[in-house]
Amino acid sequence: MGSEYFINSQELENKVRNLLPSQGGAGAGFDLSASTQIIPIIDLTESAEGSNFRQDLQTSLSLKTITAFSVENSTSTIINNTGYYRIFGTFNGLSTNSTTNTGKFTLTDGVTPKVMYDFRMQVNTSNNINAIIPFDFLVKLEAGNSVTATSDRANNFLIGVTRQIADLEGNLINP
Repeated sequence: MGSEYFINSQELENKVRNLLPSQGGAGAGFDLSASTQIIPIIDLTESAEGSNFRQDLQTSLSLKTITAFSVENSTSTIINNTGYYRIFGTFNGLSTNSTTNTGKFTLTDGVTPKVMYDFRMQVNTSNNINAIIPFDFLVKLEAGNSVTATSDRANNFLIGVTRQIADLEGNLINP
């Protein structure tokens, strides 16, 4: 027979309330408890959180949830709505005749730009070099924020897609 211990932790109680909103969390007048007895666990987290998708399926791509972009020799705003986004694809650069070629992603609030990813290629010979560099990252956009993609030359491409994975409150966006 195992021993039982009561746990009084506001942080743990808040986590239970957040993970199990349909149950009202631990509820008033109930304490969390722990036991030294071995009890099998069945993970109902996805259902309790209101999601029936496995995590890998929730982040899958679909025709209606992705936005493709291709930027060459220009700057383009690729996201300007609030939420959490995944941005992925490749930087395809062709460096010729000792030029420096760049591609970058910038997060801005309209006043302060911050470079998140910066790709630079420089060749110190007259040989042509072609490089393909993958990128895959997550970004949070609050009201007034946007993400731009910049390619500084012809034959330098930032090619990829964006996909919103959650709104600002963390509610998942299913494909």
